[in-house]
Amino acid sequence: MDTDEQLESQIGQWRGYVERRRAISAADTDEMEDHLRGQISDLSAAGLKSDEAFLVAVKRMGKLDDISREFAREHSDRLWKQLVLVPTVPEGGARPPRELFVVLTLAVGAALAFKAGLSVLGEQTFARNVSLFVLPFLAGYFAWKRQMAPRIAAILLVPFALAAVLLNAFPFVTDGSTEVIAAIHAPIALWFAVGFAYVGGRWQSDRRRMDFIRFTGEWVVYLTLLALGGGVLIGLTIGAFNALDLSAEWFAQDWVLPFGVPGAVVVAAWLVEAKQNVVENIAPVLTRVFTPLTILMLLVLLVAFATTGSVVDVDRHLLILMDLILVVVLGLLLYAISARDPALPPDLFDRLQLVLVVSALAVDLIMLFAMLTRIAEFGVTPNKVAALGMNLILLVNLSWSAHLILGFLRGRRAFSAADRWQTRYLPVFGLWAALMVGVLPPLFDFV
Repeated sequence: MDTDEQLESQIGQWRGYVERRRAISAADTDEMEDHLRGQISDLSAAGLKSDEAFLVAVKRMGKLDDISREFAREHSDRLWKQLVLVPTVPEGGARPPRELFVVLTLAVGAALAFKAGLSVLGEQTFARNVSLFVLPFLAGYFAWKRQMAPRIAAILLVPFALAAVLLNAFPFVTDGSTEVIAAIHAPIALWFAVGFAYVGGRWQSDRRRMDFIRFTGEWVVYLTLLALGGGVLIGLTIGAFNALDLSAEWFAQDWVLPFGVPGAVVVAAWLVEAKQNVVENIAPVLTRVFTPLTILMLLVLLVAFATTGSVVDVDRHLLILMDLILVVVLGLLLYAISARDPALPPDLFDRLQLVLVVSALAVDLIMLFAMLTRIAEFGVTPNKVAALGMNLILLVNLSWSAHLILGFLRGRRAFSAADRWQTRYLPVFGLWAALMVGVLPPLFDFV
């Protein structure tokens, strides 16, 4: 390879890295490349070799994170325009709002299905099937977005159809534990069907699985923001009508919420997709804020358990809360891993992650001991089996995560090992949720 070809290859690699930055558009990259080439030309004229000139010029350009922030400040007007509900238009051409039309159609379809199910089915039956009225439309959006082949897209129908059969064919005992467990785990199991659509059918790819993990965190944040904004708007509207001696509660309850909730599920997914190249992801930022707070909470809980003297008589509601806390810890770990550059050396936050995981492991072991004690004393129930299984799954995940993070901190392992572990362990959660829907109820005679 001659000198010019080598230089063009280096510039091409640099440009590819720049284009992956959030706030830098193609036009920005062209401008930066022109500046880089000018620097290289000046340095070459001063006597440096082309490869030396390239390295010095890139160094003078500064850190790309700083450049991203600078472009965001200088082009804040353009950034704001990209953040509104107008679809991003490629430079030099116009694109009709086709995706927006598809999203709105699917959102309305989910809302109509949700409203119809709410009107036709009984309260318990509807609660058991609620995910079937919304998640198929979300999966359909990603199947369209990823341009999945019809044969592969047809596979998406299988989990939804199977869930519909199991949830409605099983003779659940009214107000029984297995019905509640199935209703809770069905959306979790079907969320993995959404994930299959999100990755375009390429579920074997570790990178695409991690993308789905990132999407899930961002989707939760966007959905929460939409819920908070919608709640404030509904509250203000009802307050204004009450001031006029008119009642609007019935309209909000019968129409706004049944249409708004399922519609927001689809719209939030579209917002994550549409804005992921405009602004930095939110979930990893929140992870850095809540990781030290969660560590403090876990340490306080461990001290509280130590001072009580016994965990045998732990209340079952506390066990449920502890499981939820452990799931939150897993979420913090996942999004910290997803946002980290694996090439960077260990830092303070990596050590905080190890403290978080070890603290969660200690809590998990205490909960497992309490559950096993309660099972030995009072016998096996569906709730205990579901909770025990989840705690064992979390125990395996957190134990090996601690091992991998410790190895990374000691310089014995690459950080990418922790990344691969999480993406490859992810299907275990989906499989467990599926077992809770299809296997646990008949094991306990649907009680």
